[in-house]
Amino acid sequence: MVLLGAVGNLQVRENMKRIYLDHAATTPMRHEVVEAMLPFLRERFGNPSTLYSYGQEAKKAIDGAREKVAQVMNANSSEIVFTSGGTESDNFAISGVAWANQKRGNHIITSSIEHHAVLNICKFLERRGFEVTYLPVDNHGLVSPDDVKKAVRKDTILISIMHANNEIGTIEPVEEIGKIAKEEGIYFHTDSVQTFGHIPIDVNMLNVDLLSASAHKLYGPKGVGCLYIRKGVKIVPFLYGGAQENKRRASTENVAGIVGFGKAAELAIKEMEEEGNRLILLRDRLIKEILEKISFTRLNGHTTKRLPGNVNICVEFVEGESMILQLDINGICASSGSACTSNVIEPSHVLLAIGIPPAVAQGSLRFTLGRDNTNKDIDYLLEILPAVVERLRAMSPLYQRIK
Repeated sequence: MVLLGAVGNLQVRENMKRIYLDHAATTPMRHEVVEAMLPFLRERFGNPSTLYSYGQEAKKAIDGAREKVAQVMNANSSEIVFTSGGTESDNFAISGVAWANQKRGNHIITSSIEHHAVLNICKFLERRGFEVTYLPVDNHGLVSPDDVKKAVRKDTILISIMHANNEIGTIEPVEEIGKIAKEEGIYFHTDSVQTFGHIPIDVNMLNVDLLSASAHKLYGPKGVGCLYIRKGVKIVPFLYGGAQENKRRASTENVAGIVGFGKAAELAIKEMEEEGNRLILLRDRLIKEILEKISFTRLNGHTTKRLPGNVNICVEFVEGESMILQLDINGICASSGSACTSNVIEPSHVLLAIGIPPAVAQGSLRFTLGRDNTNKDIDYLLEILPAVVERLRAMSPLYQRIK
């Protein structure tokens, strides 16, 4: 067994096997994606807004990528707007619809467990006179469609409920909520950053009008994403400037990034079902054995309605940050929640929303599996983690009393 102290030997760490289990934070770019991007970082560098051959090569590449991204969600390519990532897409969708439809109403419905890219733009709009209803979730993290229906008012202009939660992996009943929105004539947005390219998405079946996605969550480059905007949706631009993206998103396009996004989307479609089934087997094994091997642990999120590679566990009497550091010393990369809040010491708002006490929520661990993970990785984690927990619990007076 390898279990180094808090101050490990750097040479040992450099030579140690490293296991990456934080794919919800970001994913490594695939070789095929990098190869597709390279020409547009070097010789095919043209600005897609220009009329000569360099520019037209770039424009053609963007159009091709737009088709591939649209295929993942069964959308029309003309409804895809490329952005800088999931945060911009979420901000664009919510603020764009809010300002464009202010004369119809000023009420927005969302949930208490959304990503901060949704929650913080909603808080901003509240300061500008909009009203926001934050729906509760059950102890699995599920939003109730009945609660959505009850929250609808005459002045409701937008519902925004994420497709799956980035921390606990719970997949929301988006299709049912979309039906309610459609029946009420309300725009419906879903943050699909964690699901895009990982589970099947059909914007028509889900009844969504706007959908956010990000390339770096499916083995593409960072700094590029998209917003699906259904034809006919009344929305104002988030950025003002040139006429790029059919006048919906000003700024010279990130051609290489968009090409990489397109390639990642193309590969995801081909491999989604097989890879999803493989990850579910690894996920379920990891959940089962952690709960069996380590006392005072609990699974967060739904047992079956969850992302294929998501494992979120609370370990009592230990702080999540301490476990993460000890795992890292032993070559294992994990997190205690969203990467966007990793520098925040308060308990996760998601875990608090599903009813976990703050003291217990502080001991959360999130393992998110990816295409390079194997049963050997799970074996190693299951060898290291119990020893890490036992070592840290030995310093807990409360645990010692209970033990």
